[in-house]
Amino acid sequence: MNRRQFFRSSAGALAGASALAGGEALAQAAKAARTATVTPATQAPLPPRRGQSYTPVVTLNGSTLPWKMNGGVKEFHLVAEPVKREFAPGFIVNCWGYNGTSPGPTIEVVEDDHIRIFVTNKLPEHTTIHWHGVLLPNGMDGVGGLVQPQIPPGKTYVYEWTVRSSGTHMYHPHADEMVQMAMGMMGLFIIHPRNPNFRRVDRDFAFLVNGWDIDPGTYTPNTATMLDFNIWTFNSRVFPGIDPLVVRKGDRVRVRIGNLSMTSHPIHLHGYEFKVTGTDGGWIPESAQWPEVTTDVPVGGMRSLEFVADAPGDWALHCHKSHHTMGPMGHAIPNMIGVDQSGVSEKIAKLMPNYMYMPMGEAGMAEMQDMAAMGMSLPENTLPMLSGEGPFGPIEMGGMFTVLKVREDIKRGDYADPGWYEHPKGTVAYQLD
Repeated sequence: MNRRQFFRSSAGALAGASALAGGEALAQAAKAARTATVTPATQAPLPPRRGQSYTPVVTLNGSTLPWKMNGGVKEFHLVAEPVKREFAPGFIVNCWGYNGTSPGPTIEVVEDDHIRIFVTNKLPEHTTIHWHGVLLPNGMDGVGGLVQPQIPPGKTYVYEWTVRSSGTHMYHPHADEMVQMAMGMMGLFIIHPRNPNFRRVDRDFAFLVNGWDIDPGTYTPNTATMLDFNIWTFNSRVFPGIDPLVVRKGDRVRVRIGNLSMTSHPIHLHGYEFKVTGTDGGWIPESAQWPEVTTDVPVGGMRSLEFVADAPGDWALHCHKSHHTMGPMGHAIPNMIGVDQSGVSEKIAKLMPNYMYMPMGEAGMAEMQDMAAMGMSLPENTLPMLSGEGPFGPIEMGGMFTVLKVREDIKRGDYADPGWYEHPKGTVAYQLD
């Protein structure tokens, strides 16, 4: 079964649920929605239905939430639950999320849609969902205790309203936020314009950035951490486990970035000048857009950037805070640059024969990549500080880093990794002998 057949079967299962009653229908719809979200790979977007026209969002290392029509209402089902998320091959984290993953699946709607979202709580504590930046009735805003009761474990609440302005938004709890958001409870909420020609693009990508404190050998994030995080992710994936953004030359591209971490992230794209075209407050008028190569995404904010993919190649896309493109490392490591460590290993071996000391850092930390490439053993359930192999050797990145891959021969709707770019002769930097 290919992806298209799979999504059709999932949609069929959801449509069939409308013939069932009460809890049975909810259970079947929830199962179908969850099935579409458990893989860590980027899934093909769900095409628009019901006569609507828009470019569907591709959620980096994620998926789109299926829906069904019921009497003119678009119905979605989210299940808040403990999940296991693969941040990178071999690195598994105990998270809380939605429908089997963290972040949860992306919700896509269109202006003027009347929507109904069932939220079932399978967490060990109460929760709610706040629709971040979305214009809606006050009682649907999801702030526990203020505009609604908390959703107790085992119960389902219903959120229902008519969608108004288009834009890029998020969803997350407004209940025990320090714990629930630190455990990964968040997702994207995309509202497409009613007019399909308004701000139309050929490729539309989206992801959330986040920070985690996960000590080597452990599996559950420390939710009490304020700033000293050691894992930085795009959609809960760590480079080189993050998929590329695959684009056809000449496409108009949009990248939507949301930030529910506890610090800002200056997102930088190589090879292009882009324009910042939207925030979670709405679209920026063309006369007010500004050119950038780096845009800072603030805490609790979103940015949409757009460009025409006219330069083929493999272009880096990453956070420009350098420690956010690294894997786990301690925060109390001594600075050994320029320190003569010759003979230290032998002296330590005489004092502690059963202890292996490996002098590092005298000339920088790039040797960490070499050690990882040689298969240096790591503590249980963690990652190298620097990793990733490219066509010319180690890329020496980790965390918030991926690649925009622009090619002339990419077909419309194809998001498969085309491999490394083949540079025309004479266009690669070379060593002067």
